[in-house]
Amino acid sequence: MLGQVLLAASRSNLVRRSVSGLPLTRKVVDRFVAGESVEEARAAIERLRDAHLAVTVDHLGEETRDASAAAAVAKAYVTLLDALRPLGLGRGGEASVKLSALGQRLDDSLALDHARAICAAADANGSTVTLDMEDHTTVDSTLGILRKLREDFPATGVAIQAYLFRSEDDCRELATEGSRVRLVKGAYREPATVAHQGKTAVDKAYVRCLRILMEGKGYPMVATHDDRMISITELLADRFGRSTGDYEYQMLYGIRTDRQEALAGAGHTVRVYVPYGDDWYGYFMRRLAERPANVAFFLRALGGK
Repeated sequence: MLGQVLLAASRSNLVRRSVSGLPLTRKVVDRFVAGESVEEARAAIERLRDAHLAVTVDHLGEETRDASAAAAVAKAYVTLLDALRPLGLGRGGEASVKLSALGQRLDDSLALDHARAICAAADANGSTVTLDMEDHTTVDSTLGILRKLREDFPATGVAIQAYLFRSEDDCRELATEGSRVRLVKGAYREPATVAHQGKTAVDKAYVRCLRILMEGKGYPMVATHDDRMISITELLADRFGRSTGDYEYQMLYGIRTDRQEALAGAGHTVRVYVPYGDDWYGYFMRRLAERPANVAFFLRALGGK
């Protein structure tokens, strides 16, 4: 119930204004966000690189219906990727992109053009891009843009949200040679007509999608902090003859850092999702919704503890 309330709050402008106006201590934002500037993001990425962790970087911001704002987001990504080039991250560094921030609601072709520019900047670094998946109304558009991007940038990845009823079919279609798919449970408030409801149902859907991807010929990117899901991933990898280089784990910046380092130490590729920027509200609220422990952390920080 708390998670549903927080997910609803993540889309509320009234709550956004109220929460954004609170005197949040810096440690709350720093727990989940790498900073507001490119320089702060780069410093965080260097620390992760030194800990032998890969990264995927998200410039925070969601739906825009303003063409100039969409162009500004695309420029911010190109600037970021140019700043990361001297680090020589290669495939150890990529960009995560929300198409809604690139003008998807205005025109698919506008979002596609901006995404192509970002993919070209990533390609110049020897890295790549993964498209974030947003609410269910954007799935067909996102997958359509993905197909067009892959004509020139075949390594472009995409996130699939397991809780959507359609996701098993999407995973079957995407589990092809060289296809990079990030499997997540889902972080938007979706109606019961399109998505599984409740933790047990979502967990089962995640495992079904994971099996499809691990059995297929693509490159699964397993986004989870759940030890049980990690164990299931290892079992499926063994069953389908995958080595540690044939898939990767993805985890969020600031969450279970000890587990991230342990998996990397065991030889797995672990990619940390690193958000940065000043438009942190929607992302922050979804992180609170995902784990009750995050809410407790937030409240302690507000109390100065």
